[in-house]
Amino acid sequence: MIEIRNLAKKFGTKTAVDDVSFKVEKGEILGFLGPNAAGKSTTMRMITGFIPPTSGTAVIGGHDILTESIPARRKIGYLPENAPVYPDMTVFDYLAFCAEIRGFRGGKRSRAVEETLEKCFLTDVKRQTINTLSKGFRQRVCFAQAILHDPEYLILDEPTDGLDPNQKHEVRLMIKEMAARKAIILSTHILDEMDAVCTRAIIISRGRIVADDAPANLKTRSNLHGAVSLTLQGGDPEAFVAKAARIDGVASAKILEKEDDAAKVRIFPKAPDAALLNTILVALSESDCRASDVFVEQGRLDEVFRRITS
Repeated sequence: MIEIRNLAKKFGTKTAVDDVSFKVEKGEILGFLGPNAAGKSTTMRMITGFIPPTSGTAVIGGHDILTESIPARRKIGYLPENAPVYPDMTVFDYLAFCAEIRGFRGGKRSRAVEETLEKCFLTDVKRQTINTLSKGFRQRVCFAQAILHDPEYLILDEPTDGLDPNQKHEVRLMIKEMAARKAIILSTHILDEMDAVCTRAIIISRGRIVADDAPANLKTRSNLHGAVSLTLQGGDPEAFVAKAARIDGVASAKILEKEDDAAKVRIFPKAPDAALLNTILVALSESDCRASDVFVEQGRLDEVFRRITS
């Protein structure tokens, strides 16, 4: 596992990371989220040994990053923020250089590079110098060096930054496929990505952990969780909303938007209740309105994120 023990980092009088502790087991993809300057990248840099902590430590597969730095780093694949690479090298030469640093020699080095090029869809550009590549391709090159040695632990700082939708999909699939054999920490600003890829999420704000839960559980903290949204056509939507507000178990009902012959309505429950939808649909059938769209809100991560971090 990756075990983070009371990590803290100060830059002069500013505390960037303040007593952060958590564990990541193999098979987990941990989404690490927070607003700008929350301490995400600083935490990841300390975990990988890139910068020393002011206090605390990280243990990578049983090796303390402070006292057993080299054995710990051998187990890590690290994609840093902004994908730093050597721009004047070709993609192949850069990955061959990284493979040699990782201890690969001769045929093993060539095989590792070719397999990684294919896995990251870089074969067609392997003879190009990195400075001629788009931002998305440079990001993929840096991702390639992180997985080149098939590490047990992956630390990925914004791995899909700069990628187009197709490339993002490919990288997300790769991460999910690798997760069964690895422990992965994934920093992202994209809440949809965290929801789609991560099995667990930690939200950090002002250097401290303010939430640690599965994405589905975080959604239940949303004010919209369990709310029923409808698009009504015709009839008297105000009358239906008034009737819905009187249903047992309903906290409130309101018209969100009204245009021509359509009205968007949302009904909030006092507590999440799967049976409430049927009661609302019965009330709808007894009204002079008809619904073109009905769904139950699962909750919205962006709302939960704003409330937790503000």
